[in-house]
Amino acid sequence: MSYNLLKGKKGIIFGALDNKSIAWKIAERAYDEGAVFTLSNTPVALRFGEINQLAEACNAQIIPADATSVKDLEHVFTKSMEILGGKVDFVLHSIGMSLNVRKQKDYDDLDYDFFQKTIDISALSFHKMLQVAKKLDAINEWGSVLALSYIAAQRTLAGYNDMADAKALLESIARSFGYIYGREKHIRINTVSQSPTRTTAGSGIKGIDGLLDFTDRMSPLGNATAEECADFSIVLFSDLSKKITMQNIYHDGGFSSMAMSLKAMTQYNKCLEEEDNL
Repeated sequence: MSYNLLKGKKGIIFGALDNKSIAWKIAERAYDEGAVFTLSNTPVALRFGEINQLAEACNAQIIPADATSVKDLEHVFTKSMEILGGKVDFVLHSIGMSLNVRKQKDYDDLDYDFFQKTIDISALSFHKMLQVAKKLDAINEWGSVLALSYIAAQRTLAGYNDMADAKALLESIARSFGYIYGREKHIRINTVSQSPTRTTAGSGIKGIDGLLDFTDRMSPLGNATAEECADFSIVLFSDLSKKITMQNIYHDGGFSSMAMSLKAMTQYNKCLEEEDNL
C-alpha cells in the first residue's frame, strides 16, 4: 500500500546490490511512495550485482562510484542534481565490507590493512558523503540522511569482528555531523540499527543461522525483515520525522532491550538437560 509519503522528493541511494539488499528494498519502497532518485554502487558491484533490474523497475539512473573516493562522491552528487533537476531530499548510506570477516580472521589476529579498508568503506565513506554533500549544498533544508547500522556497535557479538568498530564510528559520525548539519541547514542524520538480516553481505558472517534464530527467540516481536526496515526508512525520509536527528534507532523487534527471553531460556535449559543426560 502506498501513502505518497515521498511524493515530489528526490534522493540518492547508495549500496543496492541485489534483491536481498536492504538498500534494494528501500529503493523499491521509495519508488512506490512517489520518490525519484539515482542509484550508486562500485563498478565491481555493478558487474556482479543485479542493480540494472532495480534501475529499470524504478526508472532510476545508475552512477558508478567508489564511496571512499571524494572525487567519485562529488560526481555522484553533482550528476544526481543534474539528472533530478535540483537538490536532493534524502540520502541512504547502505555500505559495509570487511575482508577480515570474509576471511574469518579472529579479532585478536586482524590484518591491519584489511582493518583500515573496513573503516574507510564502512564508516569514513559516510563522513566523506556528508562532507561532500554539505560543501556542494546538495541537500534541501529539512532533508534526511540515513545510514544502516547494527547493535554490535554497542555490544560484543562473536564473529562480527572489526565491523563492530566501523559501526560504532558510523553512529558517532551521524551524531557529530548531525549537530552541524541540523544547526546550519535543518538536515537530519540518523542511523537505523537493524535486526540481523540475511542479505548477500550478511550471509558471509560466521554463524549467521544461529544468530538469526537466537535474536528471533529473544525479540518479543521477532526479527525485523528487510522489507520492514524499508518501511521504517521511508518514514525517516518523510516529513513525518522532521524533528528526529542524531539518533541511532533500534529496528530489531525489541532485541536491544532484552536480557533473556522465555523462548531463549527454554531452549538453553533444554540443552543443559541434554548435556546432563550424556
